Formats: sequence, structure tokens, C-alpha cells
Amino acid sequence: MSYYFNKGVDCSFSEAVERAKEALKAEGFGVLCEIDVQKVLKEKLGVDFYPYMILGACNPAYSYRAIQAEDKIGLMLPCNLIVQEREPGQVEISAVDPLESMRTVDNTRLLQVALEVQKKFKSVVEGL
Repeated sequence: MSYYFNKGVDCSFSEAVERAKEALKAEGFGVLCEIDVQKVLKEKLGVDFYPYMILGACNPAYSYRAIQAEDKIGLMLPCNLIVQEREPGQVEISAVDPLESMRTVDNTRLLQVALEVQKKFKSVVEGL
């Protein structure tokens, strides 16, 4: 089983980032952090890299339920979504599959939350 969902989108990189944020918002997620990997690698290592943005998404209600079920699960939060443009005009959006990432934790209450979040993340990616 794959640990992510992905989809190619027909738009610019910056438009894909904005579309991803809007799709997350529509499913009740906020973006807690944005990591511009291209910029960080240029600044810290002096290397050129293709456009690659990590969006750290959070839905407070699901996060709260997950932490109630498993107090160390914050190590796996927030749920990440990435936007990358490996070639000009070829933009791909990928989201973590929370169910797969949390299967390593033996906790059925947590897996129920992960299943609900999985459905929402699939909806985000499929709707782009």
C-alpha cells in the first residue's frame, strides 16, 4: 500500500499551491506551516532545486481526537501535503495517507481518526 495520494494538475506551481490551500480549507484544514524547500536548499546549501512546497495541514478537531487517543501522536502531526514541479508545466500534488502512516501505532481509536482524515485528504487531492 502506498503512503501517499497524488495527482498531476494542469496549472502553474504557484496556482497549484493556492489551489491546494483552498482545497484543504474546504475540508476543514488550516495550513500551519509552509516550507519552501527550493528556497531553503538554495539558502542553506547553495544548491538549485525544483519548486517544492510542503504544506503542514491541521484540523484541530481531528488533532485533538488523535492526541486524546495517543498522546505521542503529535510526533506525526501535522499531516503534510506537497506541491512539486519537477519539469516546467508538470505540477504534482501529493498528500500523506494518514491511515498508512499511523498503522505503526497499535491503537484502534487512533486508526478510526486516521481513516476519517484519510477520506478528507483523498477528497482534497481528487478535487484538484
